[in-house]
Amino acid sequence: MPPAPTATLRQQRLGAELRKLRERAGLTSTAAAALLGAPQARLSNIEAGRYAVSADRVRTLARNYSCADEPYVDALAGMTGARQRGWWEEYRDNLPSGLLDLAELEHHAHAMRVAVTVHMPGLLQTLEHARATMREAVPPLRPHEIEHRVSYRVKRQAVLFEDAPTPYTAIVHEAALRMGFGGQDVARAQLHHLLKMSEEPTITLLALPFGQTGFPASGQPITYATGPVPQLDTVVLDTDHGCEFLDAEAQLHRYRSVLDRMDSRALPEPASRDLIHRIAKEL
Repeated sequence: MPPAPTATLRQQRLGAELRKLRERAGLTSTAAAALLGAPQARLSNIEAGRYAVSADRVRTLARNYSCADEPYVDALAGMTGARQRGWWEEYRDNLPSGLLDLAELEHHAHAMRVAVTVHMPGLLQTLEHARATMREAVPPLRPHEIEHRVSYRVKRQAVLFEDAPTPYTAIVHEAALRMGFGGQDVARAQLHHLLKMSEEPTITLLALPFGQTGFPASGQPITYATGPVPQLDTVVLDTDHGCEFLDAEAQLHRYRSVLDRMDSRALPEPASRDLIHRIAKEL
């Protein structure tokens, strides 16, 4: 198969997982390529995500590497083939590649857990709230750039309303509920939107109130995307410099623990809705 013009996050992850399997088997890329009957450069390109790879070839590699974890191998085989053009590709000339990778990750996620302290979760934002937060960007975004990002954000939200919507849990700190981006009317409409979204059977909304004795996170937005098997989970950190994607076992364990602790300190769903109602009335 020809090299991909731009390796997507999904292709890079598949290549990285194949490299992990090879290294665990104690094989050099030269030895592994010889077992596969391919040039060493071809294997290196596969591991870098630059070449699409077939499901049969993934299974062959797994056998060569003595990997007997069938669910894991099946999941890797499911990530193969030529790059599919998702809706996010239409934004490739207008948005940073990390944002496109985020949309692709959300599209394939089996479930998501999100924790935010200042901004509302992107998938739960209204149009006006999204515009208001983007007007605060540094350096400033031009009006057409804001509109590109707003339309992109709205399209990302489709994963919550498809025929098989992605289960979504959002832990929202009270600080985010009280920030008031866009002024009183925009902020109130955003809170009412949160309440409406919380009625969806696949959406869980939890509020983390002021007054807790501790806070088990750094304050940056966290997204934990569950894959088809635990080895393929991914953490996304929303930083000032863009999205940071983490998938090392130790990192996944750490952020699962962080989210579990935040979850344990959040209010139950009914009490979370009551807090949001109360804040909306105060505006």
